[in-house]
Amino acid sequence: MAAPADQVYALIRDAVDWPQHFIPTLHVERAALGPDSERLWIWATANGDVTHWTSHRTLDPRRRRIVFEQEVCSPPVAAMSGEWTVDDGPDGGCELVLHHTFSAVDDLPENVDWITSATDRNSRTELANIRALAENAQADAELLFSFADSETVRGPSEQVYAFLQEAGAWPDRLPHVSRLDLREPSEGLQLMTMVTRAGNGSEHTTESVRVCFPHDRIVYKQLTTPPLMATHIGQWLLQETDDGVCVTSHHTIRVNEAAIPAVLGPEATPATARDYLREAVGGNSAATLSLAKRFAEAPHAV
Repeated sequence: MAAPADQVYALIRDAVDWPQHFIPTLHVERAALGPDSERLWIWATANGDVTHWTSHRTLDPRRRRIVFEQEVCSPPVAAMSGEWTVDDGPDGGCELVLHHTFSAVDDLPENVDWITSATDRNSRTELANIRALAENAQADAELLFSFADSETVRGPSEQVYAFLQEAGAWPDRLPHVSRLDLREPSEGLQLMTMVTRAGNGSEHTTESVRVCFPHDRIVYKQLTTPPLMATHIGQWLLQETDDGVCVTSHHTIRVNEAAIPAVLGPEATPATARDYLREAVGGNSAATLSLAKRFAEAPHAV
């Protein structure tokens, strides 16, 4: 990679940010176990499925080496370990190597093939994502942005959470949602296809994976985004305060620079796109927060 080794190591080290950088990674939870040790709970796509595992990582910043081992695997993986290494290269660049060792449930050939395919595909995608980010860090800084909207609800937090978690009812509750297909393959995991209506009457379809943490958080990542977005992740966060329940909608978006002229016109810039998305996405969030407040504060919710 034509990027400094320390910069590349930082991308690998900061695993909580992986969903905004790595296409397959959906969500990461982190717990520090010591100065150079941590536990990660990771949700990701693999061969078209959504999978979840727990990893222990040991970090060696001096050698720019990170060793990982899955403590809890998701079948057909029986065991998985490996390491990231970043070495200095010529002309200020570096070489990044990602190594895996694994075993499959019952050592079945079909399980070995599934893991080999998923690991190879995801690893190649992640390496390409890291290379693109590291070699174009300045440009990406102009395309990636975050924002949040909040509403204070004087009602039961369980009702607010229910409104946000019961996305299957959104077409009847949210004016900007035309249709929504919701599947829940396991407890706390939701796969959602949603058709959203814009202010001009146009519609666009998004596909998302949501991970629910009752009764205080729902995190999500869009697998299929509108044309102007390359990445969209977010979360609904509920926090008890003296004034009620503070409900916050967080968004992190990477603008799809190639789509700017077609969507916003030839004179539009990344700043134009950021403003447009802030208003459009934030507007939908504000509407959802307002209706969640009304729902939770209604007499039936008491």
